Amino acid sequence: MLASVYNPAISFLFPWSSSPKHGLFSSWKQFSGTGLCLYDNVNKLTRRKGPRPIPMAFGSNTNEAEVGVSLGERLYLGMDFGTSGARFALIDKRGTIHAEGKREYPHFMSEEKVDWARSWKATLFSLLEDIPSHLRKLVASISIDGTSATTLIVDSNTGEPLWRPLLYNESCPDALPTVKSIAPPNHTVCSGSSTLCKLVSWWENDDSNKKSALLLHQADWLLWLLHGRLGVSDYNNALKVGYDPELESYPPWLLSQPYSQLLPSVRAPGTSIGHLKEHIRSDFGFPNDCVVCAGTTDSIAAFLAARATQPGKAVTSLGSTLAIKLLSTTRIEDARFGVYSHRLDDKWLVGGASNTGGAVLRQIFTDEQLVKLSEQINPMEASLLDYYPLQTIGERFPVADPNMAPRLDPRPESEVEFLHGILESIARIEAKAYSLLKDLGATQVDEVFTAGGGAKNEKWTKIRERVLGLPVSRATQTEAAYGAALLALRGTDEK
Repeated sequence: MLASVYNPAISFLFPWSSSPKHGLFSSWKQFSGTGLCLYDNVNKLTRRKGPRPIPMAFGSNTNEAEVGVSLGERLYLGMDFGTSGARFALIDKRGTIHAEGKREYPHFMSEEKVDWARSWKATLFSLLEDIPSHLRKLVASISIDGTSATTLIVDSNTGEPLWRPLLYNESCPDALPTVKSIAPPNHTVCSGSSTLCKLVSWWENDDSNKKSALLLHQADWLLWLLHGRLGVSDYNNALKVGYDPELESYPPWLLSQPYSQLLPSVRAPGTSIGHLKEHIRSDFGFPNDCVVCAGTTDSIAAFLAARATQPGKAVTSLGSTLAIKLLSTTRIEDARFGVYSHRLDDKWLVGGASNTGGAVLRQIFTDEQLVKLSEQINPMEASLLDYYPLQTIGERFPVADPNMAPRLDPRPESEVEFLHGILESIARIEAKAYSLLKDLGATQVDEVFTAGGGAKNEKWTKIRERVLGLPVSRATQTEAAYGAALLALRGTDEK
């Protein structure tokens, strides 16, 4: 049975825990110096030679008075590692933002492929350096979210990757028959892109010393770089490797497999794991009592940031991909459609992630074109173009089909019409997803909040509102890093 946790000290940040309703957060941003730091190994801080990636600029809201940090006040750091870059948000206990920023991943290459582990590690320490130095000494806790089912197999002694990371959208169909033979029918892991399929594919095809191997998710590995306790995950990231958040354990059918020795221990998101490593504290100026907390996935962090608090409220994250999370009283799992449920205290976040989204738009249009062309779209007129916008072959949700091909034809002469058709087609996929969740037994959606970069496009919002037949609005906080910061705050409260 799931326990509903209500703590008045943090109830306004986690109102789904049977808490009263509260008002919206205020926010402000602060400028900061920048610089890129790389950890070439775990214990040695070095500075990269040559040109460094240009950090994304900090913003400042001049319409709001800047709120200083009170004497003795602590701050809480959240970091979001998405598909193309990472962000941080630094908040106080009231949810006010004191600093935030972002970095694009530097593309280090190894054997003509991007060395993602090195890129993520470099970005992690770049973000730490980007935090204003006078605020670092106030940071009480840190949490990180990462892309769901992004999988690393690492050496259990050193933490170094034994294999290249397998990204969230990569499929391992070779492992699917094995996984389906051991898992219950239509289980979440019965998808080629699941963490378990990636683990089984590695197990069956790699000749590494399997006795010294360990499975971690992207967020787990990045957090390990900070706290040093290898082999810890959270029950949101561990869902797609087979962890049962309702029973709070790995199921017997999984534990009986020879590769179960690679599975990490699992904690609730936001719970304290350990203190920040001493050398990181001293190098960056964080306090001695700064703790590192268990993380979550990027789409769940976006949901937390949006503060959609009641069953029937949903968050669509329009980033590089399209991710849907609906707060439901019923748990739904069906791998036939890429549907799964994450635990959120005594309720469930039901949904899935499609491979359609902003990455397709960025392949075709520049940011400037997207802005100018969107301005010319009449969102009240339906587009007759019927597309299925994908970057490459393969879809996860609301259709789980690794062989689905992108469909972006016919292309009209008008670029405005073309963009309109793509935006409306993505909205139809979103509508199909919510309809599917209802058919499978989830709480019916009655309102949609939008997070991610696509939330800024007002014409797209109106298109989606028409296609969905529901009220659609931009979430007050749209960045997953803010949700990760809320988890960091929860971690200090529950120590």
